Amino acid sequence: MLKRLYKWVKPLFFKMDPEDAHHLVVDGMGAASRIPGVPALLSGIWGVPDSPELAVDLLGFRFRHPVGLAAGLDKNAKAVRGFGSVGLSFLEVGTVTPKGQPGNDRPRLFRLPPDEALINRMGFNNEGADAMAARLARLGKRKVPLAVNIGKNKTTPNEEAASDYRACIAKLYPYGDLFVVNISSPNTPDLRALQHGDELRDLLAAVKEEMEQQAAAHGELPKPILVKLAPDNDEEQLSYMAQAIVESGISGIIATNTTIGRDGLTHLNKSETGGLSGRPLTQRSTEVIRSLYRLTEGRLPIVGSGGIFTARDAYDKIRAGASLVEVYTSLIYKGPGVAKEIAGGLKRLLKQDGFTRITQAVGADHRR
Repeated sequence: MLKRLYKWVKPLFFKMDPEDAHHLVVDGMGAASRIPGVPALLSGIWGVPDSPELAVDLLGFRFRHPVGLAAGLDKNAKAVRGFGSVGLSFLEVGTVTPKGQPGNDRPRLFRLPPDEALINRMGFNNEGADAMAARLARLGKRKVPLAVNIGKNKTTPNEEAASDYRACIAKLYPYGDLFVVNISSPNTPDLRALQHGDELRDLLAAVKEEMEQQAAAHGELPKPILVKLAPDNDEEQLSYMAQAIVESGISGIIATNTTIGRDGLTHLNKSETGGLSGRPLTQRSTEVIRSLYRLTEGRLPIVGSGGIFTARDAYDKIRAGASLVEVYTSLIYKGPGVAKEIAGGLKRLLKQDGFTRITQAVGADHRR
């Protein structure tokens, strides 16, 4: 009965303002997970059983299966224990900036139900790195690896952006397992310019230097850093980015963020400005993954994100070159059983293709 709960409550959520519903879910998950026994109950309903064929050893971590949570849902790390109990193999929190900021004016989040999509122009609204650090310090041990997505404050000019990313790493180093450099949101003015030219190379060098300094100060090895890219780059731009990222020594790539494209949308909200996520992004994000895998010759781990609703969606990205995948919009439309559903479907797809482990399918389309 509880497995069908989301089908009953979804119509109620969809009658609410999208952002109010968002906060209700995140705050509710955070509060519920602090009640003794609730995390175990959530795991019992939506957890994913261990399956050796789905395990991924990557970046120094063992992921129980490839499906994790994308950034943007739990911006302030309020519900890490809760989301870690619904079958997701890793969590990405944020985007967080050095100082808290309110983001753009509301309304700034829009549903497009016929298109299975969302448009957001949130603008990195968050409580700031210090608040996130304090919350994660209180949380203690976690069930799954935690990635912290970091960005720059809106008022920080691009020429000084590196200092913001460095500040986030310095404040949050003890609490994140991985860090994600977000230079691809369309909702912070000129942020995407950091994906190109010397700005990209200089930023990656600064971020890597800060990570090495923090690791030395804590007597540890540097933690993995990934870069999150936009889906709206052409092949020439992707080629430059891939070369710069490989040469920088950065650990991997997340592909992709939301798109500014609006092709094929039917809902009235299609005219809203912001980043589009969900089903309309499925194909384009897979194409970008395929290009990046080819351009990097498979040397850099890729995390696939964008329009993953089914096991087939995830598997297509894995065959294109992704080692892990992330969901967000599909959680809104399908509920907390998404990870379990996708993981089960991946096992069937592996068997159909004659693979015994999910890692054998990574980049398989390039070996035909």
